[in-house]
Amino acid sequence: MKAIPVPAIAGAYLFEPTPHTDERGFFCRTFDAEVVRSAGIDPHGFVQDSVSRSRKGAVRGLHLRAGRGEAKLVRCSSGAVFDVVVDLRPDSPTHLGKETFELSGETQVSLYIPAGCAHGLQALTDIADVSYRIDREHDPAEDVTIAHDDPELAIPWPLPVSLLSERDRRAPPLAEVVKR
Repeated sequence: MKAIPVPAIAGAYLFEPTPHTDERGFFCRTFDAEVVRSAGIDPHGFVQDSVSRSRKGAVRGLHLRAGRGEAKLVRCSSGAVFDVVVDLRPDSPTHLGKETFELSGETQVSLYIPAGCAHGLQALTDIADVSYRIDREHDPAEDVTIAHDDPELAIPWPLPVSLLSERDRRAPPLAEVVKR
C-alpha cells in the first residue's frame, strides 16, 4: 500500500493498495496503520466506521461538519462512485481547491479527506457501497450541506442527478454557507 498526496487539496491522500490476485479474485489490505502514520495521519484517531449504499445517479453531498470539522477515510468497496472534495479551510494553501476521483470496488483505493473539506459522491453503478472511517462521533447539530449544483463550484457530475435526500435538495449555495 502506498500513500499518494492530492495536490489540489492540502493534506488529502489517496491510499493505493497492492492487491494479490489469482483465479479466485483478489485479496488486499485496505487500511495499514504504518502507511497512514507515514502520511502524518494518526491511525488511532478514527472513532467510527460507516457504510452507505447508493443507486446509480444518486448524489450524496456536498457535506461537511461545523466546529472542529471531521476527517474521513472513504473507499468504494463495491461498484463505482464519482467522488468530490472541496477545500473550505480558510487558512489552507489550497482553499477553494477541488478535486474529483473515481473510486471503485475494483481498485479498493481509499481517499483521506481532511477536516474542513466538503465531500460528495455520485453512484456510477446500479449499486455502489462506500465505507467511511471517521475521526469524530456524529453530531447532527454540526451537519453542513452545500448545494451539489452550486454554479460557483461547478461540480461536473458525470450522470444526470436522479436521487437526492431532502436535506441535499434544500441545501444552500456555498456563498450562503460561508456567511453563517
